Amino acid sequence: MQRLSIPESFERLYGHFGPQHWWPGDTPDEVIVGCVLTQNTRWENVERVIESLRERGLIDPRRYTKLPREELALRLRGCGTYRQKAEYLLNLGKYLLDRGWTGDPDSLSAMDTDALRKELLTVRGVGPETADSILLYALQRPVFVVDAYTRRILARHNMGADQHYDRIQRLFMDALPTDTYLFNEYHALLVACGKQYCGKRPQCDECPLGSDLQKPDRAVIFHPDRRRGAGAVERGGLENR
Repeated sequence: MQRLSIPESFERLYGHFGPQHWWPGDTPDEVIVGCVLTQNTRWENVERVIESLRERGLIDPRRYTKLPREELALRLRGCGTYRQKAEYLLNLGKYLLDRGWTGDPDSLSAMDTDALRKELLTVRGVGPETADSILLYALQRPVFVVDAYTRRILARHNMGADQHYDRIQRLFMDALPTDTYLFNEYHALLVACGKQYCGKRPQCDECPLGSDLQKPDRAVIFHPDRRRGAGAVERGGLENR
Protein backbone atom coordinates (compact mmCIF):
# COMPACT_ATOMS: atom_id res chain seq x y z
CA MET A 1 0.00 0.00 0.00
CA GLN A 2 1.38 3.40 -0.99
CA ARG A 3 2.18 5.72 1.87
CA LEU A 4 -0.15 8.70 2.30
CA SER A 5 0.95 12.02 3.72
CA ILE A 6 -0.75 13.28 6.86
CA PRO A 7 -2.24 16.38 5.16
CA GLU A 8 -3.52 14.32 2.23
CA SER A 9 -5.12 11.85 4.61
CA PHE A 10 -7.02 14.69 6.26
CA GLU A 11 -8.25 15.96 2.89
CA ARG A 12 -9.62 12.58 1.93
CA LEU A 13 -11.23 11.90 5.27
CA TYR A 14 -12.84 15.35 5.43
CA GLY A 15 -14.03 15.06 1.85
CA HIS A 16 -15.60 11.67 2.58
CA PHE A 17 -17.07 12.08 6.08
CA GLY A 18 -17.48 15.84 6.43
CA PRO A 19 -17.22 17.68 9.78
CA GLN A 20 -17.70 15.51 12.86
CA HIS A 21 -18.62 18.15 15.47
CA TRP A 22 -16.70 16.47 18.29
CA TRP A 23 -16.48 15.97 21.30
CA PRO A 24 -19.99 14.66 22.11
CA GLY A 25 -20.64 16.66 25.27
CA ASP A 26 -22.71 19.69 26.23
CA THR A 27 -20.22 21.37 28.59
CA PRO A 28 -16.48 21.23 29.35
CA ASP A 29 -17.27 19.42 32.62
CA GLU A 30 -19.21 16.78 30.71
CA VAL A 31 -16.36 16.35 28.24
CA ILE A 32 -13.89 15.88 31.09
CA VAL A 33 -16.06 13.21 32.70
CA GLY A 34 -16.39 11.48 29.34
CA CYS A 35 -12.62 11.50 28.81
CA VAL A 36 -12.18 9.46 31.98
CA LEU A 37 -15.14 7.13 31.58
CA THR A 38 -14.39 6.20 27.99
CA GLN A 39 -11.07 4.56 28.89
CA ASN A 40 -11.34 1.00 27.50
CA THR A 41 -15.13 1.34 27.35
CA ARG A 42 -17.64 1.58 24.52
CA TRP A 43 -19.00 5.09 24.11
CA GLU A 44 -22.60 3.85 24.16
CA ASN A 45 -22.07 2.72 27.76
CA VAL A 46 -20.43 6.01 28.68
CA GLU A 47 -23.38 7.98 27.29
CA ARG A 48 -25.83 6.15 29.52
CA VAL A 49 -23.76 6.83 32.63
CA ILE A 50 -23.24 10.49 31.74
CA GLU A 51 -26.97 10.93 31.22
CA SER A 52 -27.59 9.48 34.67
CA LEU A 53 -24.95 11.77 36.22
CA ARG A 54 -26.45 14.76 34.45
CA GLU A 55 -29.91 13.99 35.80
CA ARG A 56 -28.48 13.88 39.32
CA GLY A 57 -26.43 17.06 38.93
CA LEU A 58 -23.15 15.17 39.24
CA ILE A 59 -21.28 16.40 36.17
CA ASP A 60 -19.73 19.34 38.04
CA PRO A 61 -16.56 18.38 39.99
CA ARG A 62 -17.73 20.62 42.81
CA ARG A 63 -20.55 18.11 43.24
CA TYR A 64 -19.06 14.69 42.51
CA THR A 65 -15.86 15.28 44.53
CA LYS A 66 -18.04 15.55 47.64
CA LEU A 67 -19.26 11.97 47.21
CA PRO A 68 -17.57 9.03 48.93
CA ARG A 69 -15.66 6.98 46.39
CA GLU A 70 -17.92 3.95 46.74
CA GLU A 71 -21.03 6.04 46.19
CA LEU A 72 -19.56 7.63 43.09
CA ALA A 73 -18.48 4.20 41.86
CA LEU A 74 -22.06 2.98 42.03
CA ARG A 75 -23.07 5.93 39.84
CA LEU A 76 -20.48 4.82 37.26
CA ARG A 77 -21.58 1.21 36.94
CA GLY A 78 -21.64 0.20 33.30
CA CYS A 79 -18.36 1.93 32.48
CA GLY A 80 -16.00 -1.00 32.75
CA THR A 81 -13.76 -0.76 35.81
CA TYR A 82 -16.14 1.67 37.48
CA ARG A 83 -14.56 1.54 40.95
CA GLN A 84 -11.19 2.43 39.51
CA LYS A 85 -12.70 5.16 37.36
CA ALA A 86 -14.42 6.64 40.41
CA GLU A 87 -10.98 7.03 41.97
CA TYR A 88 -9.60 8.53 38.77
CA LEU A 89 -12.48 10.98 38.43
CA LEU A 90 -12.14 12.08 42.05
CA ASN A 91 -8.41 12.61 41.58
CA LEU A 92 -8.93 14.65 38.45
CA GLY A 93 -11.83 16.67 39.83
CA LYS A 94 -9.88 17.60 42.97
CA TYR A 95 -6.84 18.58 40.90
CA LEU A 96 -8.92 20.84 38.64
CA LEU A 97 -10.66 22.51 41.58
CA ASP A 98 -7.31 23.08 43.30
CA ARG A 99 -6.19 24.80 40.12
CA GLY A 100 -9.20 27.13 40.17
CA TRP A 101 -11.40 25.34 37.64
CA THR A 102 -14.88 26.86 37.36
CA GLY A 103 -16.23 24.91 34.40
CA ASP A 104 -14.99 27.58 31.98
CA PRO A 105 -11.77 26.91 29.98
CA ASP A 106 -10.76 30.51 30.67
CA SER A 107 -10.37 29.66 34.35
CA LEU A 108 -7.14 27.82 33.46
CA SER A 109 -6.02 30.22 30.73
CA ALA A 110 -3.09 31.50 32.80
CA MET A 111 -1.44 28.08 32.59
CA ASP A 112 0.80 27.25 29.65
CA THR A 113 -0.41 24.20 27.70
CA ASP A 114 2.81 22.22 28.15
CA ALA A 115 2.87 22.90 31.88
CA LEU A 116 -0.79 21.99 32.23
CA ARG A 117 -0.25 18.74 30.32
CA LYS A 118 2.66 17.78 32.56
CA GLU A 119 0.53 18.38 35.64
CA LEU A 120 -2.40 16.40 34.25
CA LEU A 121 -0.07 13.46 33.65
CA THR A 122 0.83 13.41 37.34
CA VAL A 123 -2.83 12.79 38.26
CA ARG A 124 -3.40 9.09 38.91
CA GLY A 125 -5.62 7.69 36.17
CA VAL A 126 -4.72 10.31 33.56
CA GLY A 127 -2.50 9.02 30.75
CA PRO A 128 -1.39 10.81 27.57
CA GLU A 129 -4.58 10.13 25.57
CA THR A 130 -6.87 11.22 28.41
CA ALA A 131 -4.78 14.30 29.17
CA ASP A 132 -4.69 15.36 25.53
CA SER A 133 -8.42 14.73 25.07
CA ILE A 134 -9.11 17.01 28.02
CA LEU A 135 -6.77 19.67 26.66
CA LEU A 136 -8.18 19.54 23.14
CA TYR A 137 -11.88 18.99 23.67
CA ALA A 138 -12.59 20.53 27.08
CA LEU A 139 -9.96 23.27 27.29
CA GLN A 140 -9.70 24.11 23.57
CA ARG A 141 -5.90 23.77 23.45
CA PRO A 142 -4.19 22.81 20.15
CA VAL A 143 -2.95 19.34 21.12
CA PHE A 144 -3.33 16.31 18.85
CA VAL A 145 -4.90 13.18 20.38
CA VAL A 146 -3.51 9.76 19.49
CA ASP A 147 -5.68 6.69 20.06
CA ALA A 148 -5.97 3.07 18.97
CA TYR A 149 -7.69 4.01 15.71
CA THR A 150 -4.85 6.39 14.87
CA ARG A 151 -2.25 3.68 15.48
CA ARG A 152 -4.16 1.10 13.44
CA ILE A 153 -4.54 3.40 10.44
CA LEU A 154 -0.90 4.46 10.60
CA ALA A 155 0.20 0.83 10.79
CA ARG A 156 -1.73 -0.09 7.67
CA HIS A 157 -0.18 2.81 5.80
CA ASN A 158 3.35 2.20 7.08
CA MET A 159 3.51 5.54 8.88
CA GLY A 160 5.25 4.74 12.17
CA ALA A 161 2.53 3.24 14.35
CA ASP A 162 5.17 1.39 16.40
CA GLN A 163 6.53 4.64 17.79
CA HIS A 164 5.93 6.08 21.26
CA TYR A 165 2.75 8.10 21.81
CA ASP A 166 4.59 11.43 21.87
CA ARG A 167 6.41 10.67 18.61
CA ILE A 168 3.19 9.78 16.81
CA GLN A 169 1.63 12.97 18.16
CA ARG A 170 4.60 14.95 16.86
CA LEU A 171 4.16 13.42 13.38
CA PHE A 172 0.76 15.11 13.15
CA MET A 173 1.61 18.35 14.90
CA ASP A 174 4.70 18.91 12.76
CA ALA A 175 2.78 18.22 9.53
CA LEU A 176 -0.27 20.40 10.19
CA PRO A 177 -1.09 24.02 11.03
CA THR A 178 -1.37 24.45 14.79
CA ASP A 179 -5.10 24.84 15.22
CA THR A 180 -7.50 23.46 17.81
CA TYR A 181 -10.40 22.92 15.42
CA LEU A 182 -8.22 21.17 12.86
CA PHE A 183 -6.79 18.77 15.46
CA ASN A 184 -10.31 18.19 16.74
CA GLU A 185 -11.67 17.34 13.30
CA TYR A 186 -8.72 15.18 12.29
CA HIS A 187 -8.87 13.00 15.38
CA ALA A 188 -12.63 12.62 15.04
CA LEU A 189 -12.26 11.71 11.36
CA LEU A 190 -9.68 9.04 12.18
CA VAL A 191 -12.12 7.56 14.69
CA ALA A 192 -14.89 7.57 12.07
CA CYS A 193 -12.59 5.89 9.55
CA GLY A 194 -11.41 3.34 12.08
CA LYS A 195 -14.93 2.39 13.05
CA GLN A 196 -16.35 2.18 9.55
CA TYR A 197 -13.47 0.89 7.43
CA CYS A 198 -10.33 0.10 9.43
CA GLY A 199 -11.51 -2.58 11.84
CA LYS A 200 -9.90 -5.93 12.49
CA ARG A 201 -11.02 -6.87 8.99
CA PRO A 202 -10.20 -3.75 6.96
CA GLN A 203 -12.35 -2.64 4.05
CA CYS A 204 -9.58 -0.89 2.14
CA ASP A 205 -11.36 -0.93 -1.22
CA GLU A 206 -14.18 1.19 0.20
CA CYS A 207 -12.08 3.36 2.51
CA PRO A 208 -11.22 6.95 1.46
CA LEU A 209 -7.63 6.11 2.41
CA GLY A 210 -7.78 2.85 0.43
CA SER A 211 -5.22 1.27 -1.79
CA ASP A 212 -6.47 2.82 -5.05
CA LEU A 213 -5.43 6.27 -3.68
CA GLN A 214 -7.59 8.13 -6.17
CA LYS A 215 -7.87 11.81 -5.26
CA PRO A 216 -11.39 13.04 -4.50
CA ASP A 217 -13.04 15.23 -7.11
CA ARG A 218 -12.90 18.13 -4.72
CA ALA A 219 -9.76 18.40 -2.60
CA VAL A 220 -10.24 20.32 0.62
CA ILE A 221 -8.14 22.58 2.73
CA PHE A 222 -8.83 23.63 6.29
CA HIS A 223 -8.93 27.36 6.98
CA PRO A 224 -9.34 28.10 10.68
CA ASP A 225 -11.78 30.84 11.54
CA ARG A 226 -10.48 31.82 14.95
CA ARG A 227 -13.24 34.36 15.51
CA ARG A 228 -15.84 31.62 15.49
CA GLY A 229 -13.67 28.82 16.81
CA ALA A 230 -14.60 26.85 13.72
CA GLY A 231 -13.29 26.26 10.24
CA ALA A 232 -14.17 26.19 6.59
CA VAL A 233 -13.00 24.14 3.64
CA GLU A 234 -12.39 25.10 0.06
CA ARG A 235 -10.38 24.02 -2.94
CA GLY A 236 -6.69 23.43 -2.33
CA GLY A 237 -4.56 21.19 -0.16
CA LEU A 238 -3.02 21.22 3.29
CA GLU A 239 0.30 20.24 1.78
CA ASN A 240 0.59 23.72 0.31
CA ARG A 241 0.18 25.51 3.62
